[in-house]
Amino acid sequence: MSQITAFDVAIFFIHRGNQEEDSVSHMKLQKLIYYTQGYHLALYDTPLFHEKIEAWKHGPVCPSVYGEYKDFGANPINKEVNEDFTEVFSPDQLELLNEVYDVFGQFAAWKLRNMTHEEAPWINHAENAEEIPQDELKEFFATRLN
Repeated sequence: MSQITAFDVAIFFIHRGNQEEDSVSHMKLQKLIYYTQGYHLALYDTPLFHEKIEAWKHGPVCPSVYGEYKDFGANPINKEVNEDFTEVFSPDQLELLNEVYDVFGQFAAWKLRNMTHEEAPWINHAENAEEIPQDELKEFFATRLN
């Protein structure tokens, strides 16, 4: 398996949304990526991907993924995905991705946005749209595991 990117995670969630006939908007996608990275850091003490996450006005955002999908605006990301995710992710990683989707994918984008606005990683860095350090994500999400 090669190095996993935030784009790999994004494609996975777009695929899951398509499977569930549930539209995944760009905002929702960004929040799912954030939750995945946070829980991966807390569970495995290592990032799932190395792109940074920043605290923007409407919650945590991975800027590299933002650039790819910003043209969709608030509309669903309608993109055909034909990928064998077992060639991209390990079984543990796929389990985490599916768990994040099962737990957080049920919420609308604005609900997820509001949830992240109540969480320390975003609160601590939102004023200047700073990068959210991985150690802070790990520490915060570790408290959510118990």
